[in-house]
Amino acid sequence: MIDHIGIAVKSLDSAAKKWETILGIKADMISEVKSQAVKVAFFGTENGKIELLEPTKNDSPVRKFLDKKGEGVHHIAIRTKNLNSLIDKLRKDNQEIAEPFIGAEGARVTFIHPKYSNGVLIELVEIK
Repeated sequence: MIDHIGIAVKSLDSAAKKWETILGIKADMISEVKSQAVKVAFFGTENGKIELLEPTKNDSPVRKFLDKKGEGVHHIAIRTKNLNSLIDKLRKDNQEIAEPFIGAEGARVTFIHPKYSNGVLIELVEIK
């Protein structure tokens, strides 16, 4: 199940105003994920969430993405019930998987390298 689509933005405030207009709703949550050096805003919809990501430091992975590709879709997040099991399966298939960490909304997450998923960065999300 798709949990959310992450969109890298230069300005969370500016982008949030645009997405409020597009979706007709306000952000459900705005918080900072210090371990990833980003400030995020989530917009809940019937079919998943939109996550806006603004870097808070120059060495943030999202800052590097913005510098290389500009604003736009950064990742697609897939919800899983057993993150450890899925990580084990992917690692047995020799895939590059980041170590899990606690992300926004207190979810346990990790990322799959884009070369495994046809150029798309995939975030795996386990919500307890």
